[in-house]
Amino acid sequence: MPAKVDALLELGYGSGVFMPELASRCERLCGIDVHDRGVDVCAALARNGVVATLQRAPAETLPFEDRSFDAVVAVSTLEFVDDLARVAREVGRVLRPGGVAVVVTPVDHPLLDLALRVATGASARADFGDRRKGIVPILRAALELERSAWFPGAWPLPIYRALRLRPKP
Repeated sequence: MPAKVDALLELGYGSGVFMPELASRCERLCGIDVHDRGVDVCAALARNGVVATLQRAPAETLPFEDRSFDAVVAVSTLEFVDDLARVAREVGRVLRPGGVAVVVTPVDHPLLDLALRVATGASARADFGDRRKGIVPILRAALELERSAWFPGAWPLPIYRALRLRPKP
């Protein structure tokens, strides 16, 4: 991704924690999420000098015109989506030619699931089901995988996988 793009979309913006960094990388920042706290997130961002257009929408039906964005970012979002194939097609639809999708998702591993249970009491299986296993193959069916990396890379067991994808020609 170049230093700065025209339009960037974050899927599942949540609390907006990544938006200040994303805003520094684009002229126009948009976000979608299924929660109804967009007004509060937008106000918190504005207090910190970040302007973003936030909408309530599922990732399966993005409320944007075809080829609207130079970049789409999803951090720890897709493992919660039931119809990932539809999301992948939507991402491909809203990306401009030459655009890039960046996806960061937790690794599917029993030791990480155990660590999550011990640290937080949460169940990875209850939260994600088997969706983590399908993320890469489903995205690759709809988009062209350009690069993949594991984080942290030096640790024996990575926690996250990051993907850089492009629309298929």
